[in-house]
Amino acid sequence: MTFMSEFKIYLESRHPDYITSALYFGYLDMSYFAFTPSDLKDKKLKIATVYLHEECKFEVWLVANNRKIQKEYVGILSNKDLGGFTLSQIQPGVDSIIASTIMDQPNFENFNEMKKQLETKIIGFVKAITPIIMSN
Repeated sequence: MTFMSEFKIYLESRHPDYITSALYFGYLDMSYFAFTPSDLKDKKLKIATVYLHEECKFEVWLVANNRKIQKEYVGILSNKDLGGFTLSQIQPGVDSIIASTIMDQPNFENFNEMKKQLETKIIGFVKAITPIIMSN
């Protein structure tokens, strides 16, 4: 939890043009926060940085503000080249439109290196997915 709090602050300080949400600690199944560029937020989409406790891995998700918007974007994106990303299946308990693993088995001994690696992968995801969304 300490890492997620520090990482959120780190991203906010390095990317002040992004909109962040509160940190959700979950029920020890997952912890996450949204870290979203304004052009995606305007479309009622978010980028979620997610730590899955049981699997001990980080993922980055494209998510919607609600289920209706999620379903709409799954439909829109089903006809697009997603550049190697895979659409999530709409079903109960699935919040993502796209989910991508960005770090398996993180080494919490080296917070600074983890922050840099995760930041690079999250920003890479945003840069890859935003043009696909905006071309709609």
